[in-house]
Amino acid sequence: MTGSMSDLTVDDYAYFDYAATAPLCDEAACAMAAYQVPGRANLIVGANANSLHSPGRAAFEAMERARKSVAADIGARRPDEVVFTSGATEADVAALVGIAHGAAHARHIDLARGETPHIVTTAIEHDAVLQPAKRLEAQGFRVTYVRPDRQGFVSAQAVRDAVGPQTVLVSVQAANSELGSVQPLCDIARAAHDGGALFHTDAVQAAGKLPLSMQDIGADAASFSAHKVGGPKGVGALYLRARTPFEAQLLGGGQESARRSGTQNVAGIVGFAAALRASVNMQVSESARLCALRDRLYAELAAMDGVMPTVEVPSQSERFLPNIVHVLVRGMESETLILRLDALGFGVSGGSACSSHSLAPSHVLTSCGVSADAAQGALRISLGRYTTERDVETLIAALPRVIR
Repeated sequence: MTGSMSDLTVDDYAYFDYAATAPLCDEAACAMAAYQVPGRANLIVGANANSLHSPGRAAFEAMERARKSVAADIGARRPDEVVFTSGATEADVAALVGIAHGAAHARHIDLARGETPHIVTTAIEHDAVLQPAKRLEAQGFRVTYVRPDRQGFVSAQAVRDAVGPQTVLVSVQAANSELGSVQPLCDIARAAHDGGALFHTDAVQAAGKLPLSMQDIGADAASFSAHKVGGPKGVGALYLRARTPFEAQLLGGGQESARRSGTQNVAGIVGFAAALRASVNMQVSESARLCALRDRLYAELAAMDGVMPTVEVPSQSERFLPNIVHVLVRGMESETLILRLDALGFGVSGGSACSSHSLAPSHVLTSCGVSADAAQGALRISLGRYTTERDVETLIAALPRVIR
């Protein structure tokens, strides 16, 4: 496998960046096809779901069927707890800012009087959580960033210790996008609620990889992304438990029960629901298959000179996502590894796609105690539905050549 991407065929290229985005799955493409016909035919199937005429009502009904499907697949109590968004970033920002202000007002904590509402999150969250947390700090909130252990796990006790009388919101991701560490959400949600705070989780990486039920977890809010489960880009959802204090961040026509204004992307929403349903239906079998590939990769890579697994992932471990492998390559930089592997027909990453163009070491790795120098050689290999054993074998064979 050599050459640029324009010279490669689909069969030549082995894609290992599912944590950044998953290819559009067959189920989503089929579901969306009916809503993407061009010309006059689209007047019937592509109407605005908020219009009163029959095409509008048909679009609304399709969107509501999708809402019921998503609600069932994430374990919501009722469909109207699902708010469709433009993606997980919007859902995260809406949850952090909207719930923080809504909960502070509900508890009569007044920023104008100099009172300081408090938020607890972690040092290894996605930037879609960390950046709105910084914005809230600028607005007068106090934010505590709980640090993980060396393996990327956040302790429920650490969260419990951080929660105080003025804490209005705790936000902890379900699973880390770089290391794959799965957080003890039920215990963390309980720690938040025992302290009188609401609980939000960024569930983007966990959806379709782990069994998830918002009711079982006790989440008040959660964020989801379509393209991480094989759906289209530009669509996501915010789970918002009924009666959770919330101040809408996108104002306008009052769509999504006035929690997120803007004309809904019906085709994308239908595709999201189809992809999520497919990933949930395949979750048990796919997790077992991917876990075996993950364990083989860790064993083979650990035996290579200059390669060290970033975290200790025991065989068959369910404490880490089944599809993420993360290693540190001594004496090399992520960018060099990524480009050399890409030239050979392998798509990998150095960490979160949202910060892949940054030369700074990953905040996730440094927060876990990895030195800045070692973090420069980070390599993330993430697997998914279309990853084959042959893909894994060819990557294992190619990596020593790249390192040499």
